[in-house]
Amino acid sequence: MGKYEEFREKYPVFVYRSYNVNETAETVEIGYKFKIEGLAEFRPSWTFGKPAGMSVKGDLKFERLAFSLGMAEAVSYWKAACSPKFRVECGELDEDQKKWWKKLWYMGLGELFFVNGISADPDSFVEIIAEGSFDSSLEERERAPKGCLVPIGGGKDSALTLETLVNAGMDCMCYSINKRRSISGTVAAAGLPESSLITAHRHFDRSLVELNNKGFINGHTPFSAIVAFSAEITAYLNSLKYIVLSNESSANESTVVGQDVNHQYSKSFEFEQDFHSYEEKYLRTGQCYFSFLRPLSEFQIAKMFVSHRKYLSVFRSCNLGSKVSPDIWCGECPKCLFVSLILSPFLSLSELRDIFGKDMLDDPKMKEYFIELIGQSLHKPFECVGSIDEVNLAVSLAIRKLEQQGEKLPLLFEEYKSRGLYRPETIDGINKEYCGSFNEQNLLPAEFAKILKKEMERLL
Repeated sequence: MGKYEEFREKYPVFVYRSYNVNETAETVEIGYKFKIEGLAEFRPSWTFGKPAGMSVKGDLKFERLAFSLGMAEAVSYWKAACSPKFRVECGELDEDQKKWWKKLWYMGLGELFFVNGISADPDSFVEIIAEGSFDSSLEERERAPKGCLVPIGGGKDSALTLETLVNAGMDCMCYSINKRRSISGTVAAAGLPESSLITAHRHFDRSLVELNNKGFINGHTPFSAIVAFSAEITAYLNSLKYIVLSNESSANESTVVGQDVNHQYSKSFEFEQDFHSYEEKYLRTGQCYFSFLRPLSEFQIAKMFVSHRKYLSVFRSCNLGSKVSPDIWCGECPKCLFVSLILSPFLSLSELRDIFGKDMLDDPKMKEYFIELIGQSLHKPFECVGSIDEVNLAVSLAIRKLEQQGEKLPLLFEEYKSRGLYRPETIDGINKEYCGSFNEQNLLPAEFAKILKKEMERLL
């Protein structure tokens, strides 16, 4: 019997016991109580700022938001034992909502199941039992939200979104979970005041780490769903209409060849559609959740991003480096290598070294990651990286540029040529196709689509 079966048998019930909303003049704190029966209790919480005079007391819409964020948060704790029953003792869920959450968890935990060798069945991996209801005295309040909330992660994608919208004259506030130097640096580089950044504080229950250290199940969870629901709360508190994400079309590609396992599932268009529908049917805030960069590939975004050189010294996308203060590029992970590769056609080798602090393209330790990124392995790295095709295009363009300039190719590019992958006769056609593409599978409101197309014409 494996750990998955053992833990499910020993700890069959996970309980979402309650959520509590505490309000001060300037903040709203939401505390959650989760429990794996017979094993552990968890009490994570969130703190959100709010405008003066605003109150959520008696507000049914806010209660739905607070409860839903708890459902998104709970899966991080549930995964320790993967209990077959998930009992909800607060909030309110109908049968369609249960199906919605099961789909998110199953798809969003695809990497965790794969890495841990778990054969989870999408129908029976968990049964959601809803026992709660909202207070009948709560009321739905009418609002007239306006303006944009742009979640900022510190990377190139959200920087490009913010820069484009600000230049187009859109009224933008920024959002982050906790705060890092790259996030505040991005906001400053966009020419916005520090007050335009709204920071929510997520307080993780560290007792989960103790379980992980004891051998309980650990792995990737759909964090972008937490971003989505917490951004909904932030937008609601600040009366902002548009929640403008920066997820690209490349996030739709499966991570494992031949399997429906996507590290980036909660950044995919499928999840975006599902969340949009959930918001309209169950949250009903009048807010609009969509990704501004969904029509574009990572390759297009990289090409557009480098034209805004003021961000080159401040942006960071390294998950390992984000855990260091101040956040850095670690220069040793597949995410760092991917960003270096996707920028390589548009920047010199010396410029890349200045950004990352080392020459990853000449580092033999990066060879295995490189092979995965160019599609010569059974799976891509379990990181938020672009599609295999656009990595191959970026590498090919960079090789051609360096050879035309008479520069020595770095080790990884020599490896690429030795595998027979470099085909200069096909580069221009593929490049033209990528640069001109606009994925129509998107939820952009018309005014935002117009802004993006205009920026594409200017930069590409």
